[in-house]
Amino acid sequence: MDNRGDVQAATPGEDGSDTPGIASYLMGFGLAIVLTGASFWAADTGLIYGPAVPIALAVLAIAQMGVHLVFFLHITTAPDNTNNILALAFGVLIVTLVVGGSLWIMAHLDHNMMPMDQLMQRQR
Repeated sequence: MDNRGDVQAATPGEDGSDTPGIASYLMGFGLAIVLTGASFWAADTGLIYGPAVPIALAVLAIAQMGVHLVFFLHITTAPDNTNNILALAFGVLIVTLVVGGSLWIMAHLDHNMMPMDQLMQRQR
């Protein structure tokens, strides 16, 4: 018992219930392989309407991220995973800010750049 009197402190995996088994990893691996194969199929098939292929690939990529988060990183909705979820959300925020800011800067640089024909005339 700990100092609160009625709750026994246990480390994760001490009783084996918190450690994922090999079956969980194999299921995640199998799903990842299926989703990867589906992505290659979607990119190469003629059954999907051409402009919808990027959307299909984005959906499969999001599903692939979900498989990795659940089966390999063990991100769940359990109360003890709050810090992991917050860290993941913060990481997504930082990546979004960096990528979005970079695209914004490049778009403004392109917009403010001198047209190529004027640039070529100045160099002569």
